[in-house]
Amino acid sequence: MSDLKKYINERKKRDKKFAEGYDEGYEQFKVGVMLRQARESAGLTQEELARRLKTKKTAISRIENHAEDIKLSTLERVATALGKRLQVNIA
Repeated sequence: MSDLKKYINERKKRDKKFAEGYDEGYEQFKVGVMLRQARESAGLTQEELARRLKTKKTAISRIENHAEDIKLSTLERVATALGKRLQVNIA
């Protein structure tokens, strides 16, 4: 385990507020990363995806970098534009 992971784990144990914020932020970060990876695997730039969605490149960047509170309908539109299918799992 890296020093950073050790620090995060120890801090999460000591600081409940940090732990809650970290976990929530990490989940939002993962959504943005997944969207970027899906776009890149489809061989599209942010600008090309924006054209398909009839929006601006800045909107795609905002979605990929700040995926908090993203609507399911938006995720579905992005998936469709990438030739993919949105699948939601509750675990």
